Amino acid sequence: MNFQVTVLKILVSYPCGFAVMADLKRDMAILATSGRDWAERTKRLASRIPDLDIFSQGLVERESGGWKITEKGRAVLEFMEARPGTDRTIEAPSVETVAAPVPALPQPADRAKRRRERRERRREARERARASAS
Repeated sequence: MNFQVTVLKILVSYPCGFAVMADLKRDMAILATSGRDWAERTKRLASRIPDLDIFSQGLVERESGGWKITEKGRAVLEFMEARPGTDRTIEAPSVETVAAPVPALPQPADRAKRRRERRERRREARERARASAS
């Protein structure tokens, strides 16, 4: 599994492209144990840009308590995921030459609802644990 491609894929799936470290680690663990398909996919995507370095190239920023994908990171990920045409070859641009930023894809409303519900359940579980501990 390619760590850097996985981080980009995880971050792009979150609203605003930001994930706290706990969520990032959880998602990383899920994908790491999901089987050979994910490892092969990330390896294939990483081969499109062999010198990928998400932090030094400004694709991901560290923010308070987590990481956030930049517009440049979204553009690079979109390039890596683009399917080459049958009659032409796509050469990987250097990360510095990726042109226009790609707008964020709208997230389905039900995903945001599920995320809110999950956060609420976690908060309630913490409160119950605190109450039973005292």
